[in-house]
Amino acid sequence: MSDVVSYQLHGNIGVIAVNSPPVNALSQSVREGILNAVNQAQADASEAVVLRCEGRTFIAGADITEFGKPP
Repeated sequence: MSDVVSYQLHGNIGVIAVNSPPVNALSQSVREGILNAVNQAQADASEAVVLRCEGRTFIAGADITEFGKPP
């Protein structure tokens, strides 16, 4: 995965965890990590996927430091 997104398979459930302090903003690396994790869950034939975040905030929104940059 990436430094900010991890993936684990628990039985037939894929668990994707985002850990991008302080607010788990959707930066390029988070978006890429989630996509890679979803692709891995599909390859593992997961029957369901749980998306969770570390810390107090689930996903605060876009990473404003990346505004104006290419996707």
